[in-house]
Amino acid sequence: MQLPLTGGCVCGAIRYEIAETPIDVYVCHCTDCQRITSSAFSIGVVVPDHAFRASGKAARSVPGGIAASGRVKSRWVCPDCGVWLFGNPTQRTASPGIVRIVRGGTLDDTFWLRPATHYWTRSAQPWMALDGVRYEMQPDVAAQPRPGAATA
Repeated sequence: MQLPLTGGCVCGAIRYEIAETPIDVYVCHCTDCQRITSSAFSIGVVVPDHAFRASGKAARSVPGGIAASGRVKSRWVCPDCGVWLFGNPTQRTASPGIVRIVRGGTLDDTFWLRPATHYWTRSAQPWMALDGVRYEMQPDVAAQPRPGAATA
């Protein structure tokens, strides 16, 4: 991996640059990611928000509903080609500070990507080989009571 990392959408209207080494690379196997990507999973690259810069035609935030964690989901896509590029900056507890999740497949160089963690493995396709740490759900989701569930 050589910094800065660069990437963008298929049509080239939006480009981005990441100036620091990513904090984490993970795979999400949830059914929402499977539908959005038309694939078996999505790859998330967690980067410090201050190290991320996008340029070009303005991406637009597309509301994605409510995640199982109760968080509002949104994704930034190219208004021309529709490629999902990244998410809103968020506060993370596992990775302290403000981070942004960049979609791994939009990087110019993906050869170095090695996911360390797999989330929502209960929805993973049975033919997937899962190396690394695995969670049936999102760890912070599993610890939270479900809406309408009785609490002790």
